[in-house]
Amino acid sequence: MSVARRRLIQGTALTAGAALLPNVPAYAAADPVTVEADGIRLVGRADGSVLVQDGAGTDRVLLSHFMIKDTVLGQQRTFGGSPALITLPDGRTAIQVTYTMGSSAPGVTVRGTFDVTARKAHLKWEVAGSGTLTPSGFQFSRTVYGASAPESYEALTMWERDARGGIPYEVNAGGTYVETWEGAKGFFCLASTNPAGTNATWIHAPGTSAGASTAVTEADLVLGDLRPRAAGTIAAGRPLGVEVWTDQLFNLYKAAGQTMTLRTQVVNGSGAARKVTLTWWARDFGGKKVGGGTLCKDLAAGAAWNASFPLTSPSQNIVFTGVEAVSGADRAIARTNLSVLPEFTYRAGKESMFGLANYPWLLQPSKEAVLGLVKTLGIKWIRIAYAGAPGIDIATLDANGIGHNVQLSGIPVGGSPEQIAAWADSNVAKALAADAAYFEVSNEVNQPWMSGRGADAYVRDGLRQVTTRLAAAGSGMKVMNAGLGGMDHVWTKNFHDAGGWDLIDVFAFHPGRGNFTPDFAPPPQEWTQGSSGTYWNFLGALRKARQVMAEYGGDKELWITEAYAPTRPNVWWSDTYRHAAENTFLSLARPREVGEGARRQLVPAARLDHPPPAGGRPGQPRVPLRPDEPRHQRQAVVARLRDRRPGPGPGRVRPSSRLRGPGHQGPALHHPRRPAVGHLEPQGRLRPQLRTR
Repeated sequence: MSVARRRLIQGTALTAGAALLPNVPAYAAADPVTVEADGIRLVGRADGSVLVQDGAGTDRVLLSHFMIKDTVLGQQRTFGGSPALITLPDGRTAIQVTYTMGSSAPGVTVRGTFDVTARKAHLKWEVAGSGTLTPSGFQFSRTVYGASAPESYEALTMWERDARGGIPYEVNAGGTYVETWEGAKGFFCLASTNPAGTNATWIHAPGTSAGASTAVTEADLVLGDLRPRAAGTIAAGRPLGVEVWTDQLFNLYKAAGQTMTLRTQVVNGSGAARKVTLTWWARDFGGKKVGGGTLCKDLAAGAAWNASFPLTSPSQNIVFTGVEAVSGADRAIARTNLSVLPEFTYRAGKESMFGLANYPWLLQPSKEAVLGLVKTLGIKWIRIAYAGAPGIDIATLDANGIGHNVQLSGIPVGGSPEQIAAWADSNVAKALAADAAYFEVSNEVNQPWMSGRGADAYVRDGLRQVTTRLAAAGSGMKVMNAGLGGMDHVWTKNFHDAGGWDLIDVFAFHPGRGNFTPDFAPPPQEWTQGSSGTYWNFLGALRKARQVMAEYGGDKELWITEAYAPTRPNVWWSDTYRHAAENTFLSLARPREVGEGARRQLVPAARLDHPPPAGGRPGQPRVPLRPDEPRHQRQAVVARLRDRRPGPGPGRVRPSSRLRGPGHQGPALHHPRRPAVGHLEPQGRLRPQLRTR
């Protein structure tokens, strides 16, 4: 990814070296001071900069300055410094730079410590002397010599298993800025960084507080012909790392009989050579093993091992793959899915029920590639698109027959008449300029959930302001309420009583998020509250929405403007990303199958038969299975959809579909809201929205 458009990527907290170094003897020298290890050399220069060279002595990067941020002093950078050699507590030699600060930062001190291990430089800056530091805004400068490509950014992840059981899942592991030279690469790895705060001179490098007036920033620079996750493994000091990928865009193939090459890289992140065993497998949707094997190799410390495994693409299907690297008691896993989805002409057009509940904003590897993926998936609606919004621009969406809406928040509830008018004028103008088909007026304003609070103020200060201005403009734009978090029928009643129901064309809400299968449908009188309550179910919420719409009337459309497919074991409000396809599929299929009253089948059902094999019949307690232990009870759902035959009635759904590991009696709350289209691999999380009548 380029560093132009990015969000904050949070990884695990910095722990190593979080305390300030003790005062240790420093041996200053007028001449440059150096430290080196296999594949890397650092040169501390007299002006306080640190030059990074590779193992051949080629200059690669110059580290010159550090920038602090302070609520009183603002941004302040270093101006040179004095390098010296010090001895670390473990006996290794490091370069320490005592930086010079300007007169506008009185009392502030900055000290840098730079040490090396095989192919890696550990970079540490300690800031002291101010009680008003803002470590989240720290940065360091770098100059890259002889780059053959622009710097890019990659979010890092790693695969873990919950000790309580269940399928493995990915977690964030920070981010890396990738430098590229002919035949070599470098990786600035950080546990937390915001690429939007990074530019050609400065890398955003948040620090952590180490006391009332001190903070520490740490980063690692890894050199080598590596994949980003391998570099992340070395940077983090994990003993083993493994990554899988293909060279095919989104791992998506269009026809049977093609060679699908699964690639993997194993890295020895330990400080010693070791023998590594690599095991891989591939299975199709029905559980048939279509590939696999075991290899062994001796790896030097910091060394990487590349392997490739050819597979033949089936007809329309999905192939689940996994690799595991083992050395002694250490192991690392990675998984990915290879999909085969032939070209198909979708017939629904803008009557489609399928859209994205966000802008497709990452645009990686390119806008054209993401647009192609959106069209391949049959997506015909984008929830948020307006001038200046990230993602695919309005003109491109229009040219490709993709409908687009706006969702705009920030209503100044309880504000002055001038504030309220300014918000409404600005946002209605933005929606009109976008030629949006629908305006979703704010988002999840029904908090605290099921309290009923704020509905009248929302109607007064937000919704009515929008509808009045749209009418005055002669616009035919349709209006949605703020998509509700869960099917909050208490808030909806107050909304109705405040006159809001008559102002909307569409009722919008966000079901799901619970650690349940989408077909879990407890009756509303049995819903429990709280972040892990059964209130956060999908199908039961949809049925309640239908009941409320029938009661209040008005022939409203129903839009599920955010749909969730949580599948991470023992955790709520979170996906496993690569394993979310079945729940995504059921979020579409189950309401249709049980006859929820939708009058439009807007994505041909035959295009929906790509769920991964997770265990459990509808309504039964779910113990997540691994893709190498597949079941396929969902095929009956697909068959009924294809034949347009009604499925079993609501009474067939039994009240327990909690997703958890063996022996686990209660899920633990977790809250990254990042659902995905699980059988593909866009480098952004595509959250579905559903439209029905």
